[in-house]
Amino acid sequence: MPLHRLLDQKLSKTYEPSTRIDDVFKGYDITFLTNEHGEPMTLFFGKRRPDGTIAGERFTRTIKREPGSLAVKSSHWDNQGKIMNR
Repeated sequence: MPLHRLLDQKLSKTYEPSTRIDDVFKGYDITFLTNEHGEPMTLFFGKRRPDGTIAGERFTRTIKREPGSLAVKSSHWDNQGKIMNR
């Protein structure tokens, strides 16, 4: 299942490198982790628990770059499954 178009647009932006960003999207809590280039690479989507973790789904991003540069040729998000409540 692909990500919502507006969420995909939000995650296509560049943020501070190697950081964790907590946000809300359409009533769901999201947290994403960026790589050394500031590109979101891991997304946690669901309901935030009191300890700050999210119960819901985890997604990872695959980026293909233009040869010899950091320009993004294509990217896609893969659903890695449920994050269980503990």
